[in-house]
Amino acid sequence: MTTRIYLDHAATTPMRPEAIAAMAEGMARWANPSSPHAEGRAARRVLEDARARIAAALDWDGEVILTSGASEALSIALRGRDAAAASVEHDAVLRIAGEQRVPVGADGLIDLAALPPARRVAVQSANSETGVMQPLAAVAACAGVLVADCSQSAGKLPLPSADLIVVSAHKLGGPPGIGALLVRDLALLTPTGGQEQGYRGGTENLPGALGFAAALEAPRDWFEAAALLRARLDAAIRAGGGEVVADASPRIATIAAYRLPGRSAAAQLMRLDSAGFAVSAGSACSSGTLKTSHVLSAMGMDTKAASEVIRVSFGWTTTAEEVDAFAAAWRAMA
Repeated sequence: MTTRIYLDHAATTPMRPEAIAAMAEGMARWANPSSPHAEGRAARRVLEDARARIAAALDWDGEVILTSGASEALSIALRGRDAAAASVEHDAVLRIAGEQRVPVGADGLIDLAALPPARRVAVQSANSETGVMQPLAAVAACAGVLVADCSQSAGKLPLPSADLIVVSAHKLGGPPGIGALLVRDLALLTPTGGQEQGYRGGTENLPGALGFAAALEAPRDWFEAAALLRARLDAAIRAGGGEVVADASPRIATIAAYRLPGRSAAAQLMRLDSAGFAVSAGSACSSGTLKTSHVLSAMGMDTKAASEVIRVSFGWTTTAEEVDAFAAAWRAMA
């Protein structure tokens, strides 16, 4: 193939042209928004307008704390708290949450009966490896404070009803290096001083905020087509002898995990990369050693089966022709 096909949008997706143009505008407004002079005040007005646009695009009427991304937003939401977390959460959550893990079933769905009552609980709206969507309304009814990690779903689906919501710009066509923590009540957080009402330090990222707002305001009609594309690929994988992970569970349209029995994910990635396809694995490489995905392990998948899973994810640039080309390459590999 002469043209590569990118199907790793859950890792990061290409910036939308609207976001690139907005960032260029922001870079021309070089003053520090925290400076008291006229230039700084002008930059502050632009920053606050971008913040309001982000909130409006997400239909959020609470506070918006701009961060360097989802990981920092999660850190602010969980720091100093003995929070529980679902066993399939992103590593950024598991590193900072308390020790209590809420199990999931083989379908990837959280065990509501095991939720600790009146506790702060962190749960992804859509799992970043399998796409499984958690019943956050039911989780919110059990939790004391719900921290919803919406990195994969914000800007694609309506926000859930939660106390604290994490959003990442580069997952939805905005720039890397910026995200937000949406806060229903600032009393839920521990202030540390600095910018953003005292909840994070560092000069505000004005170009990033403008790019973030522009990406959220861009058309989202592509997301409806993504559901058809994933269903198309799901069918091709099944027909070729592969397995769709969490096939019967509610899954976000942009993420799918596929198992090819008898062929390791590492071998699949090498073959597909050579054929011109960018996808990722259901396992993560650490220090040169292929480790079993903690998400798949939590779902009860054995080490061998988990090592045969890859992730394919769709974005605003994905076309039916690209999906069909991938399906053909996968069938040839299988």
